[in-house]
Amino acid sequence: MERILIVEDDQAIAELERDYLELSGYKVEIATDGETGLDMGLTGQYDLILLDVMLPRLSGLEICEELRKKMEQPILMVSAKKEDIDKIRALGLGADDYISKPFSPSELVARVKAHLSRYKRLTQVDNEGNSQAHLITVHHIRLDTLAHKVFILDQEVVFTTKEFELLKFFIEHPNQVFNKDDLFELIWGMEALSDTTTVVVHVRRLREKIEFDSNKPRLIETIWGTGYRFNGE
Repeated sequence: MERILIVEDDQAIAELERDYLELSGYKVEIATDGETGLDMGLTGQYDLILLDVMLPRLSGLEICEELRKKMEQPILMVSAKKEDIDKIRALGLGADDYISKPFSPSELVARVKAHLSRYKRLTQVDNEGNSQAHLITVHHIRLDTLAHKVFILDQEVVFTTKEFELLKFFIEHPNQVFNKDDLFELIWGMEALSDTTTVVVHVRRLREKIEFDSNKPRLIETIWGTGYRFNGE
């Protein structure tokens, strides 16, 4: 049975989340402050951590940063704060998803299931028992994160470093919408000397390399007026 840790200081919200996740077949434990949540998370006994941003004694962002140094399991941030900068900070610190309150319990369960399923795929082992965590396969694309190589239909295609990082980020955050400012900050950050036009150019290059028809993209979708979304279905 997969184990989930909820770090949430609102007892009523934590218990509601726990009840719905337990009904879906997960074993759930709760921590109600940041320090306890970090200590429990560092035991490595959890398959996924649901982490509120605003916590007493230690913030969710601080916990996320520390946990990412020790664990690869999915971390889902939860917050009533809806500003883009908070989402960017959380994802930049290693969170796999950012869920804004209020949300429906069914949405929470769906996101948890999706991230656990993805994590299982990324950590599958081969027939000899060797970890394949460095290999990411989706659709007709395979990424080797150790060798920084990309294979399209089993044929290696050359990607620049930033193209690789952008594609990897899209694949690791499927079905989520990111605007150009989000992507610019997350992928280029302080290294960038240009503007968000850089993002547009790199998205176009990715489409030319991974889409069957870059003029009718089906993998990296444009959400008009909002941004881009990688189709993980």
